[in-house]
Amino acid sequence: MKLQDRTALITGASRGLGRALAFELAARGTRVVLAARPSADLDTTARALRERAAQAYPVPADVGDKHAIFPLAGEAAALVGSIDILINNASSLGPSSLRYLLDTECEDLERALAVNLVGPFRLTKAVLGSMLLRERGVVVNISSDAGVEAYPSWGAYGVSKAAFDHLTRIWANELDASGVRIFAVDPGDMDTALHAQAVPDADRTSLTDPAEVARSIVQMIEQPERAPNGARLVASKWRSS
Repeated sequence: MKLQDRTALITGASRGLGRALAFELAARGTRVVLAARPSADLDTTARALRERAAQAYPVPADVGDKHAIFPLAGEAAALVGSIDILINNASSLGPSSLRYLLDTECEDLERALAVNLVGPFRLTKAVLGSMLLRERGVVVNISSDAGVEAYPSWGAYGVSKAAFDHLTRIWANELDASGVRIFAVDPGDMDTALHAQAVPDADRTSLTDPAEVARSIVQMIEQPERAPNGARLVASKWRSS
């Protein structure tokens, strides 16, 4: 897919990988809508992009709120036109401090599922119709190795990401030959606020710069032969392939 003059909607776009993806896409001429919960970071990211002459539009929205999804999709389309690229990047760890499932509140699991699974499902539904009519579009679901490996104390997050991976595979089968491509990406351990929240004692020098991962993901969007419909890709392995 050529990215010049395309449109993208990125959730969790105020910082970390979402912010890096916005910069990477904007550098290629893509009009970007930045969705995230209301914060100064969201406005700062949009302003920084505009200072680089990018077309960037912040839209405060919580993807875990079912009432926010259709207004978000509608405002995004009003700002930049029909969405060509949807990146479901927003994530919640669940409990503010990671804990075993036995100690996890039901409400914390519900929140993780709302942000990491149900919200992206609703948002994908909201933009998919336009993609199918145009027989063109890419949906990228940001996954995690916690969706594959059973890490103790990562239960709420891991369960939601495992379900997210399978949701991606089912969408892909149902969209086969439609012109719309959907795939999942495990970005690996990155130097982000989310990682710092989960592993506060981690050695930051061992973590990947989100900008490096963003470049790989954007290349996946551009190169369908290397990131086919239904794939689950690991960013570090993809870069070396």
